[in-house]
Amino acid sequence: MNRYLLIALGAALGANARYLVGTWAGNHLGADFPYGTLIVNIVGSFVLGFLLTLGTERLQLSPEARLLLAVGFLGSFTTFSSYAVESMNLWRDAGLWHGLLNIMSNNLVGLFGAVLGATLARWVQSGG
Repeated sequence: MNRYLLIALGAALGANARYLVGTWAGNHLGADFPYGTLIVNIVGSFVLGFLLTLGTERLQLSPEARLLLAVGFLGSFTTFSSYAVESMNLWRDAGLWHGLLNIMSNNLVGLFGAVLGATLARWVQSGG
């Protein structure tokens, strides 16, 4: 199957799974905290770490399965899982400081980007 179709199929399933988890969390845990996002980030990080470790060290996942599950499904379910595994690999392979730099950069610069984007949107809305 075409690799882009595999990614698209996984992404469609992942996005719907994210929506279902978010809806469930809002209905059962309340909307005062982003429980749905927290759940998908933690579950996605766990599943990607498990899948890629098992898939490279014990089982030999096919490139197609990796595209469908890791890139498509989990990439759509949460991109946080990729960030978490990449940080873990940096920590392991390049040392603590590289891992922490990735963590701090993503969080602080990501937060700054969100604030900057919101500020720009408000400026555009106000007519500039």
